Amino acid sequence: MLPIASSQLLLSLSAHWNAAHGQLQRYERAAGGDWEPVGAPVATALGRCGMAWGRGLHPPVAGPSKREGDGRAPAGVFAVTALFGDGPPAAAFRLPYRPARPSLKCVDDPASAHYNCLVDTAHTRPDWASCEDMLRPDRRYALGATVAHNTDPPAPGAGSCIFLHVWETPATPTAGCTAMALEDMRALALWLDAARAPLLVQLPAAEFARRQRAWGLPRR
Repeated sequence: MLPIASSQLLLSLSAHWNAAHGQLQRYERAAGGDWEPVGAPVATALGRCGMAWGRGLHPPVAGPSKREGDGRAPAGVFAVTALFGDGPPAAAFRLPYRPARPSLKCVDDPASAHYNCLVDTAHTRPDWASCEDMLRPDRRYALGATVAHNTDPPAPGAGSCIFLHVWETPATPTAGCTAMALEDMRALALWLDAARAPLLVQLPAAEFARRQRAWGLPRR
């Protein structure tokens, strides 16, 4: 079920649907080969209310569905499409990189035509009542990656602004993103390669066990 063109995978697992923390393991595969782990697993902070099924590359699934403001990280299979951060791009980055400026926002208002989009207010007139600042004083967005959840086109209210990013503290969950230590986020950003069509697979452990074979997920 995973796209044949994808040869990089991030497997993010939690203990159960309501768990606010988990682990993330990198994998890669050669053409026609099995998924092989890369490096050690890293600790992650997830949504404060756990996970719910998101809108991504996986088929429709019965169960809890992610909604705007529910405090849940999206479960499912998603492309990882770009990087962003508050500094200049590293020469070794192999995903598109967008530097954060005070005018760069992520729109989380379901009524906006720009819902679930990164928008530069220097070039776009706001039509939203709420948004996230991508240049943050707490530096949780010092470096991050965009997860293609609820895109093409976004469904209003199905969740927005889902990223991999730097955690506030190891014990602090997120509003719905997947967060980790800065050094782990940096290693991840340097590893991700657009030519290898990287994916995020994010699931509670029981759902992973149920779908591992049918979805062609790594063996653990």
